[in-house]
This record gives sequence, C-alpha cells and structure tokens, in this order.
Amino acid sequence: MNLADLNKVALAMVTPGKGILAADESSGTIKKRFDAIQVDSTEDNRRDYREMLFRSQEAMSKYISGVILYDETIWQNAKDGTPLVKLIEQAGAIPGIKVDEGTQALPNCPGELVTVGLDKLAERLKKYYDRGARFAKWRAVIDIGSGVGSRGAGSRGIPTMTAIRVNAHALARYAALCQAAQIVPIVEPEVLMDGDHDIDRCYEVTQRVLNRTFQELRVQRVALEGMILKPNMAISGKKCPKQASVQEVAEKTIRLLKSCVPAAGPGIAFLSGGQSDEEATAHLDAMNKIGHLPWRLTFSYGRALQAAPQKAWSGKPDNVPAGQRAFSHRARMNGLASTGNWEAGLEKQAA
Repeated sequence: MNLADLNKVALAMVTPGKGILAADESSGTIKKRFDAIQVDSTEDNRRDYREMLFRSQEAMSKYISGVILYDETIWQNAKDGTPLVKLIEQAGAIPGIKVDEGTQALPNCPGELVTVGLDKLAERLKKYYDRGARFAKWRAVIDIGSGVGSRGAGSRGIPTMTAIRVNAHALARYAALCQAAQIVPIVEPEVLMDGDHDIDRCYEVTQRVLNRTFQELRVQRVALEGMILKPNMAISGKKCPKQASVQEVAEKTIRLLKSCVPAAGPGIAFLSGGQSDEEATAHLDAMNKIGHLPWRLTFSYGRALQAAPQKAWSGKPDNVPAGQRAFSHRARMNGLASTGNWEAGLEKQAA
C-alpha cells in the first residue's frame, strides 16, 4: 500500500467546490428510475443516459471530482467506442466502482440486512484498478425500527447490535482489501431515513454505527488518511410528524461527526438518502457555513443530482442538451454548497 498516493486521490475526491456523482444504481434501481420517466431499461438506454451525464462538460469539469460506477457501466463504451471511464478521466474526474453485491437477510435478526460481496473481492479489485478505477464504494444498510423489540419492554428493537457489528466488520474488511489493491475505499454506513423516528433517534443510532465502524477500521489497520467516509446526516425520518429544520440538521450532524469521526480522514462525502434535491443541497451548505471542521465536507449524491436530468432527458436524443443543463445546474448548486456559498435564490435562476 502506497499511502501517499491513496491520500492524494482521497484529497482530490473532496476538492473544495466539487463532489462525487453516484451513478452506480443497480439494474433493479435504475429500472425503477426509468419506469418513472417511461423509458425501457435496456443496456443501450442505460449507456446513453450515463454517457449524457459524463459528456456534460461544464458539470463534470467544474463540479464533479469522481463518479461511482456500476459493474456494467465500467466495462461499457460510449456510442463512438470510447470507454466510459475515459470520458470521466478526460473531464478531469476520477472513475470509481461500487463493489458490494447487495444485501441478504441477517440470520437471527428479523427485518435486518447484511451487505455481501467480500468473496473474491481482491481479484475483482485488481480488474477494476486495471480498468481505471481509483476508488470504490461499499454500502451497509442500517434500518431504524419503531416500537418494542423482540426482547420485550425496554428494548429498542431495530437496529440490533448484531446488525451494527457485522456490517461494520464487513465495511472494514472491504476497506482493508481496497487499500491493499491501491484503491481508496468509500466507507458508507447508511442509517436509513425511512420511518417515523425523530432526529434525536437518528443521531443516537448513527453515533453507535459510526463508533463501531471506526473501531473495526482500527482493528483491521485501515489508514484513515486513505479513505472517505460517506455517512447519512442526522435527520428526521420521512414519516416523522416533526421534521427538523435545516439549521438543526446541520448543527446536530456536525456535533455527531465531531464526536465520532477522527480528524485524520481527508473528507466526508454525504449521501442524500431520499432527501429532495434542494433539501440535500441546503443541509450541506448549512454545515459548511458552520465551518471550523477538521475535514472537508462535500456530496456523494445519486438521486439528488440525477432526478432533474433524468426527467429532462426522458430517453429522447433531442433532450440531451436539456438533460445536461439540468445536471450542470444541480452539480453547480451542490458545488456551491460544498464551500458554504449556496443560497436558495440561486435555485430560481434558469438551470
């Protein structure tokens, strides 16, 4: 492992004013997105859509530091035969790859999941590196259940400590394998915002998850200088009757990170996790306006960057310029938020 080179890539991924495009939707997920805009999810359509994003010169060169790809996409070529990874590199961004293989039911923990894909990961990482990937992503999914757990009164139910431990352990094993393969790991322990829990419950669960994750990373000798954390924000559940304000989300998320995340890491790239486009931007901006942080805070958004361009494109070649304008606008808004320079008024300007 060459830590100096890993650190250089990690710092580039959190370049001020830039963030990461998560274009790593699984085939099932992108089908749902395409169904919503009435586009068939064929291999060619998926390729054309992603090529449209990667050829968005303004967005890619000014506001996107890296792109997380799905296995299908990293091997695809553009219509003119250029590998899609080359389009990303030509724009000055870094190609990355999602390496987890989804989730399975966690034995003895009803309703909870564990992320799989560690088998043969070392071999896969070598192939991805040779193809041009310089960072990877692995997502653990932690759900917050409501009500009384299986152990009777007083139990907080889901998540169990079992789910937190096994997922943190797998994240750390993945991160160690990545660094051995000279690939920067994005460590993504996502506490889901589905549910009716309030922001304080999200804070408490996320604190447990982050503490356990960093404990496992230390045990497995992962160099924090050569990784990026991709956490959720401290936020109210979608079904919670009382939604926390932008300022409360920002203040509690910063407090949470300061209590759990070592200063050695170069940066933190948030997931959007089902927030609306503008909410995800406003929260990131409010955190950066607070400032005085040991790490850079930026975005690693999927839906919050892509919902607008998908709708504008709608599978029609004539709509490619409109799709690229929509993508550039969202990328610019989040780029501004990553330095604390976004204002709601900017959203009203034409994309």
